[in-house]
Amino acid sequence: MGWFWGSTNSGDANASTDDPLRNLDPSLREFLDKESPVKYKTSASPSPTPPPPAPKKQQTYTEQILPTPETQPPSTSQADSSAPKVPAESLFPDGRYAHLWKNYKSQYEVENANKTDQEKLLDVLEGYKYRKGEIGRAALENCALEHWAVNDCFRNGGFKSRMTMCRAENKALERCYLMQAKFLKALGYLATFDRPPEVDEKIQMHADTLYHRMLDQEKAIEAAKAAGQPVPSFPPIIPSSSTSTFSSPSSQPGAAATDGRIRSDQLTPEIQAQLKKRLEGLTPEEREVEEKAIVAEIEAGERLGRRLGVIYEEQAESRKERKEQGKETIGDKVSGLFGW
Repeated sequence: MGWFWGSTNSGDANASTDDPLRNLDPSLREFLDKESPVKYKTSASPSPTPPPPAPKKQQTYTEQILPTPETQPPSTSQADSSAPKVPAESLFPDGRYAHLWKNYKSQYEVENANKTDQEKLLDVLEGYKYRKGEIGRAALENCALEHWAVNDCFRNGGFKSRMTMCRAENKALERCYLMQAKFLKALGYLATFDRPPEVDEKIQMHADTLYHRMLDQEKAIEAAKAAGQPVPSFPPIIPSSSTSTFSSPSSQPGAAATDGRIRSDQLTPEIQAQLKKRLEGLTPEEREVEEKAIVAEIEAGERLGRRLGVIYEEQAESRKERKEQGKETIGDKVSGLFGW
């Protein structure tokens, strides 16, 4: 039976449902395909069937707790590489309001730009002193167990321990503190001033590990001597670095001091006497650590000198520019008279 608006079979009904634009003019249809945000599926172009999922590789326990670069999800920086760059102070890391942050300068940059040359010099020196103070704090933190043993001895120790003022415990704490400080210096705790706290913590933990490794080696040597067995040999506690800035004349006889390294004969007699005194009466393990700590101190002093030299060069350049512009100050004239 026919209808007033015509009859359609099931195939035409499915086609009209699948392609609502099939009765439109081709030019109008092309315009809608370009401009319309909603894309319709036509009967002429059926949707492709998705490929079957690939079999998932069985991961080991190590890969689960430590994902490899293949299994690790893409980082935010890789995903948003096309987003505008905004500073860390922005609450919208996706790049919103980037035009407002274009000329932004952090408080550190503003304060550093307005600092005088004297303040910059003081900052460098204070930073070096702060790092040296941090070595004592970190060493004392690594010796927390020895410190607790001293306190427990004074509170709950026996009569003999109290009469000797807990000499054994205090001696162990003193040695722990001194050796931990040397390990921290040897591992580069004085190296930089603007290092992340995570790196300092790793250096501190590694110094504590090396100290207890040294104690274990000393116990093994004492046990071998008591048993009449050959003394075991161990590798160096701190591997020697090829980038050392200190070398003794005996290690490289006749070598010229043109490779940027400091030779011991280049030091003043007073400093050589002080270094020799620091190495007297030490065990081989302690002497090794002390030598590495001396090298680290010299390297830190060189870095400090280079940073101060850069500031002095900037000061000289600024004075030269002011003199050429006719804006020389009284301080510039005084500095020129004394050759500063």
